[in-house]
Amino acid sequence: MKILKTLCRIYTEDIEQSILFYEKLTSLKCASRFDYGEAGLELAVVGDFLIISGSEETLRYFKGTDATVLVDSVEQYRDFLIRNGAVIQEEIKHVPTGWNMLVWHKDNTVLEYVEHRKS
Repeated sequence: MKILKTLCRIYTEDIEQSILFYEKLTSLKCASRFDYGEAGLELAVVGDFLIISGSEETLRYFKGTDATVLVDSVEQYRDFLIRNGAVIQEEIKHVPTGWNMLVWHKDNTVLEYVEHRKS
């Protein structure tokens, strides 16, 4: 089991403006950008920031998640987290980048765990 990266979530209704700001802030270019059409979202990654864009109504559901953790194996983390008192709020499911799950930790944080699809 390995955490590959932790991303700070930024919620916005204007992804273009946010991408430009975080590119200036980090001196990095947008590394990836994709639509998550079934959720009504567009996402982008700039450095350690995950920019999530959608309408105010669409974003309301996602704003309850504190951060995104990229891992090598969502299944292994699921088992570890359950053994250590976490609660799976959303089971592992397929998403545009691979697989994810939503987990509540005992300290009242909610994290999204993501395993990117192997190319």
